[in-house]
Amino acid sequence: MAGYVGQETESVRIDKWLWSARFYKTRSLAAQAVSGGKVQLNGARVKPARALKVDDQLEIHKDGYEYQVRVIELARKRGPARLARTWYEESDDSIRKREQLREENRVLAASAPRPPGRPDKKARRHLRRLKQ
Repeated sequence: MAGYVGQETESVRIDKWLWSARFYKTRSLAAQAVSGGKVQLNGARVKPARALKVDDQLEIHKDGYEYQVRVIELARKRGPARLARTWYEESDDSIRKREQLREENRVLAASAPRPPGRPDKKARRHLRRLKQ
C-alpha cells in the first residue's frame, strides 16, 4: 500500500483528498462541491485549496445524504476503494442517519404507482388526445 498514503506530507488539498477517498468521481466535482458549500471543514466553509490535516472533521452533503467523517490518513493519490475507506472514520450517528434515509427512500419508491408496461396503441392514442 506504499505510495498512496503520504507519511512525509503533513497536509493535502481538501478537493484532492475527497477525490482520492472516493467521495467524488473527479477532482473537479470535488472542487465544485467544496466551492458550493457542500463540504465543511471543522464546521466552516472552505475553498478547494484549503489544506487538510489528520484529525480534521468533515461534513459532506452529497446526493441527499450527509457524511460526518474524521480524517485518519492523508492520501497522496487515488487508490482502491477498499484502501480509501481506511483513510477516514465515519461517525455512528452519520451511518445511522444515512441508513434510515436510504430505507425511507426504498419504501417511498416501492409504494409509488407504476404502470404495468408500455402503453398499447389505444392508450397511446388516448395520451395523444390528452396532450393536444
